[in-house]
Amino acid sequence: MSGVGKACQGRPVTEDQLAVLAQQVEETVRQNGVSQIEAHDIGLAILEPLRELDQIAYLRFASVYSSFDTLEDFERAIGELRQESASK
Repeated sequence: MSGVGKACQGRPVTEDQLAVLAQQVEETVRQNGVSQIEAHDIGLAILEPLRELDQIAYLRFASVYSSFDTLEDFERAIGELRQESASK
């Protein structure tokens, strides 16, 4: 959650919202039914709830956990967010 906090730095995200996000991710991970889970998999589980919470924080976090290597990776993610926003 410290990585999520860093991604949310300077964004209009409250500590309560981060706590709810942590609960959502924990529930998702527990539903998988495995006794051990890799830290990277937890990072991936954070992506969707974070995307719904704050798109900029999502891009920051996703750039690490989705291994954005190029400008095109960012452009693709931004394009997806724009499409999602337009369809709402």
